[in-house]
Amino acid sequence: MIFQSHYFKSKNRVSTFRVGKKKMQESGLKPILWTNKELILLDQRVLPGITSYLTAKTLEDCIFAIREMVVRGAPAIAITGAFGIVLYLNGLSSKPTFSELKIKLDELLESRPTAVNLRLAIEEFSSRFPEENYSSSNLEQMRKSAEDFALFMLKEDLENNLTLSKNALSLFPKSPSSLNIITHCNTGALATAGHGTALGVIRSLRDAGHSLTVFADETRPYLQGARLTAWELKEEGIPSYLITDNMAGWVMSSRKIHAVIVGADRIASNGDTANKIGTYPLAIVAKHHGVPFYVAATSKSMDFRIPDGSHIPIEMRKENEVTSFGFLKDAEGKPFLNEGVIAPNGMRALNPSFDVTPASLITGIITERGIVSPVTEENLRKTFP
Repeated sequence: MIFQSHYFKSKNRVSTFRVGKKKMQESGLKPILWTNKELILLDQRVLPGITSYLTAKTLEDCIFAIREMVVRGAPAIAITGAFGIVLYLNGLSSKPTFSELKIKLDELLESRPTAVNLRLAIEEFSSRFPEENYSSSNLEQMRKSAEDFALFMLKEDLENNLTLSKNALSLFPKSPSSLNIITHCNTGALATAGHGTALGVIRSLRDAGHSLTVFADETRPYLQGARLTAWELKEEGIPSYLITDNMAGWVMSSRKIHAVIVGADRIASNGDTANKIGTYPLAIVAKHHGVPFYVAATSKSMDFRIPDGSHIPIEMRKENEVTSFGFLKDAEGKPFLNEGVIAPNGMRALNPSFDVTPASLITGIITERGIVSPVTEENLRKTFP
């Protein structure tokens, strides 16, 4: 493996975390590592060509990592944010005022607004130090509480992913079978604390003895499917094909597809689900072809404060992610493909990072507490009382 130096664009430089091949093999794929002093993140901007770990030393470093997609995936973003709070408190010599803390937490929340996991993590930490009792706490208590919470999130997410993946097995034949599955974006170990959600289900199906063929959408414009999911599938030795996003209809019409399995960044009370852009049309095509469409997500993706998907904020990203591949950088921070321009100069582009799939198109939501099907608000509230 190649380990190159990268730097966060903040006043604090960060160094590459260098590990030997043996240590990497022992630890497995870990996109997030905590050393009690620093947060070490696998730089997903340069995968699959380069494996590089970046060390975040401040909350600002974590915000940059989230915004610039060094780390991505709703669970991983929330965990990174939680450790960012730890780094913020560790860097202080005296307790912040309540307003100072709130400003920092608001900055963290704005780093990527669509996924609800980050908001829930910030709210959980904030609830431990409410304004009316804030004066009774000290900095050391806040540091310990923040670190305990972040470590708990890391552990809980992995456990939830393993449980939901086990629950998903009931949707498929008990005896080993040949299964063709389509997935979208990246929902594996890279997007979570480990194992994954939708890709975790695929891993568990393989482990249960099923013979799988996975069709991974490339997931334009940021290519998480091509760069990350394809990489995880290759590393796992799971037979797979990379397909363009507009190829899913042809795949469903030309061969038997047993399921589409995707993740979620936020699920509204009625089951409407925000996920990576391109999920909604994939669900429409699946409905037309009678292919079961499943969402795999933990309880941390539920947002019962909003009635439906129209209330989910959709992050809009930079236009150049659509008009070029120049946003992908090499080890020296230079754009691939000579800026990778694929559109006329000055062409405008829309770049919503997510879309919302109506609950009516979702066959079931696979969670650590069971499978919600049919997807209705009543069934969701029964599952998550």
